[in-house]
Amino acid sequence: MARAVRTWPRSGGGAGRRSAHARLRTGPGTMGKKREGLSVAREIDELEEKLSLCRQSMEEVDLKLRREKLSHEGRKSLERERNLLMTKADDYEKELSVLRKENRKNAALAVAMVLLIALIYTCWTM
Repeated sequence: MARAVRTWPRSGGGAGRRSAHARLRTGPGTMGKKREGLSVAREIDELEEKLSLCRQSMEEVDLKLRREKLSHEGRKSLERERNLLMTKADDYEKELSVLRKENRKNAALAVAMVLLIALIYTCWTM
Protein backbone atom coordinates (compact mmCIF):
# COMPACT_ATOMS: atom_id res chain seq x y z
CA MET A 1 0.00 0.00 0.00
CA ALA A 2 1.34 3.44 -0.90
CA ARG A 3 2.29 5.57 2.06
CA ALA A 4 0.88 9.10 2.10
CA VAL A 5 3.67 11.66 2.17
CA ARG A 6 3.10 15.14 3.52
CA THR A 7 4.79 17.49 1.10
CA TRP A 8 4.63 20.65 3.19
CA PRO A 9 3.46 21.71 6.62
CA ARG A 10 -0.21 22.35 6.83
CA SER A 11 -1.51 24.81 9.32
CA GLY A 12 -4.99 25.84 10.25
CA GLY A 13 -6.63 22.46 9.89
CA GLY A 14 -8.20 22.11 6.45
CA ALA A 15 -5.84 24.34 4.50
CA GLY A 16 -5.18 21.55 2.00
CA ARG A 17 -2.90 21.71 -1.00
CA ARG A 18 -3.69 25.34 -1.73
CA SER A 19 -1.62 26.38 1.31
CA ALA A 20 1.67 25.88 -0.56
CA HIS A 21 0.47 27.94 -3.49
CA ALA A 22 -0.93 30.64 -1.19
CA ARG A 23 2.31 30.73 0.78
CA LEU A 24 4.25 31.49 -2.41
CA ARG A 25 1.93 34.20 -3.67
CA THR A 26 3.24 37.76 -3.62
CA GLY A 27 -0.10 39.32 -4.33
CA PRO A 28 -1.97 40.28 -7.46
CA GLY A 29 -0.18 42.53 -9.90
CA THR A 30 3.15 42.72 -8.08
CA MET A 31 5.21 41.93 -11.15
CA GLY A 32 7.27 44.93 -12.17
CA LYS A 33 6.14 47.01 -9.21
CA LYS A 34 8.67 47.99 -6.58
CA ARG A 35 7.66 47.26 -3.03
CA GLU A 36 7.86 50.21 -0.68
CA GLY A 37 11.07 50.43 1.34
CA LEU A 38 12.87 47.40 -0.11
CA SER A 39 16.11 47.57 -2.03
CA VAL A 40 16.35 45.83 -5.37
CA ALA A 41 18.91 43.40 -3.96
CA ARG A 42 16.58 42.46 -1.10
CA GLU A 43 13.68 41.99 -3.52
CA ILE A 44 15.89 39.72 -5.62
CA ASP A 45 16.83 37.66 -2.55
CA GLU A 46 13.20 37.29 -1.47
CA LEU A 47 12.08 36.37 -4.97
CA GLU A 48 14.85 33.78 -5.31
CA GLU A 49 13.71 32.24 -2.02
CA LYS A 50 10.12 32.10 -3.28
CA LEU A 51 11.29 30.56 -6.55
CA SER A 52 13.26 27.97 -4.63
CA LEU A 53 10.22 27.06 -2.52
CA CYS A 54 8.08 26.88 -5.65
CA ARG A 55 10.53 24.54 -7.39
CA GLN A 56 10.79 22.38 -4.28
CA SER A 57 7.01 22.09 -4.11
CA MET A 58 6.94 21.24 -7.81
CA GLU A 59 9.46 18.44 -7.28
CA GLU A 60 7.40 17.05 -4.42
CA VAL A 61 4.25 17.07 -6.56
CA ASP A 62 6.14 15.36 -9.41
CA LEU A 63 7.43 12.74 -7.00
CA LYS A 64 3.89 12.08 -5.76
CA LEU A 65 2.64 11.75 -9.33
CA ARG A 66 5.33 9.20 -10.16
CA ARG A 67 5.39 7.09 -7.01
CA GLU A 68 1.88 7.00 -5.62
CA LYS A 69 -1.09 5.17 -6.99
CA LEU A 70 -3.71 7.86 -7.31
CA SER A 71 -7.32 7.98 -8.39
CA HIS A 72 -8.08 9.76 -11.63
CA GLU A 73 -9.41 12.73 -9.65
CA GLY A 74 -6.37 12.81 -7.35
CA ARG A 75 -3.97 12.66 -10.30
CA LYS A 76 -5.85 15.42 -12.09
CA SER A 77 -5.75 17.59 -8.96
CA LEU A 78 -1.98 17.12 -8.59
CA GLU A 79 -1.45 17.87 -12.27
CA ARG A 80 -3.42 21.11 -11.90
CA GLU A 81 -1.32 22.00 -8.86
CA ARG A 82 1.89 21.24 -10.79
CA ASN A 83 0.70 23.47 -13.64
CA LEU A 84 -0.07 26.29 -11.20
CA LEU A 85 3.38 25.92 -9.64
CA MET A 86 5.03 25.92 -13.07
CA THR A 87 3.17 29.10 -14.01
CA LYS A 88 4.15 30.72 -10.72
CA ALA A 89 7.82 29.71 -11.24
CA ASP A 90 7.75 31.23 -14.74
CA ASP A 91 6.32 34.47 -13.33
CA TYR A 92 9.01 34.57 -10.63
CA GLU A 93 11.73 34.01 -13.25
CA LYS A 94 10.39 36.85 -15.39
CA GLU A 95 10.22 39.19 -12.40
CA LEU A 96 13.74 38.16 -11.37
CA SER A 97 14.96 39.02 -14.85
CA VAL A 98 13.41 42.50 -14.59
CA LEU A 99 14.88 43.06 -11.11
CA ARG A 100 18.34 41.90 -12.16
CA LYS A 101 18.26 44.28 -15.11
CA GLU A 102 17.28 47.12 -12.76
CA ASN A 103 20.06 46.10 -10.38
CA ARG A 104 22.65 46.22 -13.20
CA LYS A 105 21.38 49.65 -14.21
CA ASN A 106 21.69 50.91 -10.61
CA ALA A 107 25.22 49.50 -10.34
CA ALA A 108 26.25 51.19 -13.59
CA LEU A 109 24.82 54.48 -12.35
CA ALA A 110 26.73 54.16 -9.06
CA VAL A 111 30.00 53.48 -10.92
CA ALA A 112 29.36 56.47 -13.20
CA MET A 113 28.77 58.71 -10.17
CA VAL A 114 31.99 57.54 -8.49
CA LEU A 115 33.97 58.20 -11.69
CA LEU A 116 32.40 61.65 -12.03
CA ILE A 117 33.26 62.50 -8.42
CA ALA A 118 36.82 61.24 -8.94
CA LEU A 119 37.13 63.38 -12.09
CA ILE A 120 35.81 66.47 -10.33
CA TYR A 121 38.14 65.87 -7.38
CA THR A 122 41.13 65.42 -9.70
CA CYS A 123 40.33 68.61 -11.60
CA TRP A 124 39.77 70.53 -8.34
CA THR A 125 43.09 69.51 -6.78
CA MET A 126 45.26 70.23 -9.84
